[in-house]
Amino acid sequence: MAQDITSDITLTDPVCLTQALIRYPSVTPLDAGALGFVDTTLSKLGFDVHRMTFRDADTPDIDNIYARLGTSGPNLCFAGHTDVVPPGDAASWSAQPFNAEIRDGILFGRGAVDMKGAIACFIAAVARVLKDNTQVLPRGSISFLITGDEEGPAINGTTKVLDWLSQRGEALDACLVGEPSNPSAIGDAIKIGRRGSINGDLIVHGRQGHAAYPVLADNPIPKLATLLSALTAEPLDAGTDSFQPSSLEPTIISVPNTATNVIPAHARAIFNVRYNDLWSRERIEAHLRSVCEKAAVELGTSFDLTFTGSGSVFLTKPGPLVDTLSSAIVDVTGRAPTLSTGGGTSDARFIKDACPVVEFGLVNATIHKVDEHVAVADLEVLTKVYAAFISRFLATA
Repeated sequence: MAQDITSDITLTDPVCLTQALIRYPSVTPLDAGALGFVDTTLSKLGFDVHRMTFRDADTPDIDNIYARLGTSGPNLCFAGHTDVVPPGDAASWSAQPFNAEIRDGILFGRGAVDMKGAIACFIAAVARVLKDNTQVLPRGSISFLITGDEEGPAINGTTKVLDWLSQRGEALDACLVGEPSNPSAIGDAIKIGRRGSINGDLIVHGRQGHAAYPVLADNPIPKLATLLSALTAEPLDAGTDSFQPSSLEPTIISVPNTATNVIPAHARAIFNVRYNDLWSRERIEAHLRSVCEKAAVELGTSFDLTFTGSGSVFLTKPGPLVDTLSSAIVDVTGRAPTLSTGGGTSDARFIKDACPVVEFGLVNATIHKVDEHVAVADLEVLTKVYAAFISRFLATA
C-alpha cells in the first residue's frame, strides 16, 4: 500500500485530484510518486490494486498499475498514463509547470490534459457512481490500467500489463482510453481508431571523395533526394470512409560528415508513414521498398531500407461501447460527437487486440505545449460524462 496522501482530498472532486497528480513531476521515465497516489486513491475506493514493475535490458524500469473493483463481467477498463513529456524551459511558462496553479478558472500544469486530468476525472466519476449506488456497482467490474511508459518507448508499460492479464486469464470486455480527443470542446469527438504508423530508415550508398573532384566520387545526396521524390510523388491513397488518406513525411536527413569539401560515403533519410485500412503493414512496407528499388535501378545506385514501428491500423465500429459513450456525451454536453480516426498513436493500439477500445478525454489544444492547461469547468463536465457512461455501460452491457 502506498503512503496515504489523499486524506485531505475529496475523491469525487476532479479538480483536487488533477492538482495532486500534476504536482508529481513524473517526466517519463520517472514516476516521482504519481502511481503511488493512484494506488492509494483507488485502494480507498475498494479496488484490488496490483503494482508491477517491468524492466528491459536497454530501457529503464517502469512502474504500472492494474486495479479492479468487482469480479464479474463485463469488465470495463479505463486506461491511461501518468508519465508526461518534459516541460521545456520553465521560465517560458506563465505558471510553474508542476505547481498546478489555478488562475481565472484555468488549471495550468504539465499533464493537465495529457493525461492526468482524465485520470482524475475517471477516479472522481467512479467515486460518484459508488456513492450513488451505496458503494455497489450496478453490475460487472471497473478496472484501471495505468502506465508510466506511454510518452516513452512504450516497451515496459501497457503491452506487458496486457500480457500479465492474459497469463492470469483475466479479460477486458471494453476499454476507454482517456487521451485528449476533443479539438475545441468536451463532446466534439470520440476516437474510434487510428491509422497505423511506421518509420522508414533509408540509406543510399555512394563513394566518398573531394568535392573538387566529383568524377572520382559518387555523391549519394542527389540520389537520396530522387528516392525521396519517388516516395512522395504520388499519393498513397485517397482515404476511406473511416480514415483520412495515408501519408509519408520525411522527418530527418543526414550525412556522416561536417566538412563542406567532402562528398559523403552515404546519405540517410528517416520518414514516417501513417497508413489507413487499405493497407496492412506488410503491404505498405513492400510497396515502399518496390518504389525505392525502381528508382535505384534507374539511378544505378544501391540502398538499404529498414522499418520500425509498433502501431497497426485499427477501427472500433459502432456498437455497445461507442453507442453508450456517445449517448452519455449527448446527454451531458448537448453535443453529438464526431467519430474520429485522426491524430497520432496512443496505447489504444495495443489494447485493441484485447477488447474494443475508444478514446475520449479533454480538449487537446495545449498538449505538449508551454502553459499546458485545462478549464476547471471542463474537468467537471468530463467527470459527469464518465459517470454517466459507467452507469449506463454496466447497467445495460
